[in-house]
Amino acid sequence: MGRFKTYPTNSGIKKAIKRNQVLLNGKIGKTSDFVSGGERIQLLEPLLSKPKPVIDIPLQVLFQDEYFAVINKPAGIEVSGNKKWTLENALSNHISKSNLSDALNRAQPVHRLDYPTSGVLMVAKTASMVIALSKMFERKEIQKYYLAITIGAMPSACGEIKEPVDEKPSHSTYKVIQSVASPRFAQLNLVQLEPHTGRRHQLRKHMLHIGNPILGDLLYAKENLALKGKGLYLHALKIEFKHPISNEALSISAPIHAKFSKIFTEIEP
Repeated sequence: MGRFKTYPTNSGIKKAIKRNQVLLNGKIGKTSDFVSGGERIQLLEPLLSKPKPVIDIPLQVLFQDEYFAVINKPAGIEVSGNKKWTLENALSNHISKSNLSDALNRAQPVHRLDYPTSGVLMVAKTASMVIALSKMFERKEIQKYYLAITIGAMPSACGEIKEPVDEKPSHSTYKVIQSVASPRFAQLNLVQLEPHTGRRHQLRKHMLHIGNPILGDLLYAKENLALKGKGLYLHALKIEFKHPISNEALSISAPIHAKFSKIFTEIEP
């Protein structure tokens, strides 16, 4: 499918169509129009609008080149959206603009982490890389590993969960790294989680499903076991993939928050 560099994603193109920015054979295009080939499609320049704000928050850059960057997302901030305080609005202060011909004015996140989740997040610096990385996620060519602290005795040292999420097939695997006794929660576990599908809140829902909710989760918690004021103990620890341009094998990790090491003293923040 051909795409405009200004709008490299399907959602961006749909928004442009709804704003009457796309002409099909000289007429305003609609999302219901059928294109068979040979049509003349034009993208109109958007009306001048108020630029998005740029905010300043501490942000650790784990990797960057001309194509994309990987950052360590802090917990307690949205990745993107209409609000001022989003991670996307902070990227300009930390990510250098690409020198390539299809460079984006602002780096763009290509996947999401929940508001309370910290850790590895990928952002594209060019229009073509938005498409390339999005396709790699769709084809499951980017492996994501999370670290969590769960509540209660785990059913086994390792296992898999295939409970549907939002009525869609979902698959996660887990491996218990260490367990400690807890006066309030009986047992806490340091667990490595790997999502093999990308459903919203998948890991949080799957751990609750097997009876081991994630510590600090106020949304998916058992009665009387919600820990308030400490945040969610879920961290996007590592991603592994091949660079879409150089084909180099990459493994990029984000340092673990110190709150994890207060419970499991052998791990380093």
